[in-house]
Amino acid sequence: MSANFIALKSLLTKEVSRFTRIWLQTLVPPAVTMSLYFVIFGNLIGSRIGQMSGFSYMEFIVPGLIMMSVITNSYSNVASSFFSSKFQHNVEELLVAPVPTWIIIAGYVGGGITRGLLVGLIVTLLSLFFVDLNIFNLGVLVVSVLLTSTLFALGGLINAILAKSFDDISIIPNFVLTPLTYLGGVFYSLTLLPDFWQGVSKANPIVYMINTFRYGFLGVSDIPLIYSFTMIIGFVVILFSIAYWMISRGIGLRS
Repeated sequence: MSANFIALKSLLTKEVSRFTRIWLQTLVPPAVTMSLYFVIFGNLIGSRIGQMSGFSYMEFIVPGLIMMSVITNSYSNVASSFFSSKFQHNVEELLVAPVPTWIIIAGYVGGGITRGLLVGLIVTLLSLFFVDLNIFNLGVLVVSVLLTSTLFALGGLINAILAKSFDDISIIPNFVLTPLTYLGGVFYSLTLLPDFWQGVSKANPIVYMINTFRYGFLGVSDIPLIYSFTMIIGFVVILFSIAYWMISRGIGLRS
């Protein structure tokens, strides 16, 4: 067993045990929040709206709500975990150890992906109490959720590297991530917007992720899949490169 594999396994084990140990704080609240969305937006408001893109409103919003929970939890898990390690100076042990930078990134990001996917699975199971879900394309579904959780786990890592206090951890989720998510097509189709606002919405990267994931369930998307996957993969490569450069240079990590 190689040293790199042992290091990666140790980091992943630590990250997964960290959020599963406090599952009442990490796994239950997102499930409760999404259940309220299902009841309020799906059952109460959805019954008045009718259909969206040929599907009931509940069927239409469920993929977006699942992806929203994946995005939020993938991001917050890495941001809080890595900043805690930096605040307690534990990350310095990793920097001086013979552990490659990509292993450090993979360990923390892997923990974020695991939590994001686990919460997404819980929300998906809860949604079955409200709507019958059918999978149109399993491959698109799996690839889109993996790429999205990877992207936002990397975003959480960069946020943690740059943060100087615990308050800085909440700035991006509150003032950037939440608005982009709500304006990312979770509750509506882009086709309902005027042409100008459709163009503005396409500058929001979350639009591509929501639509790709929705295609996996329903087979409908406001944006061609090739454009969506190109955008998502491009952002993953860019954020990974930034995180790799920052950690290898010790930016925001060395006092």
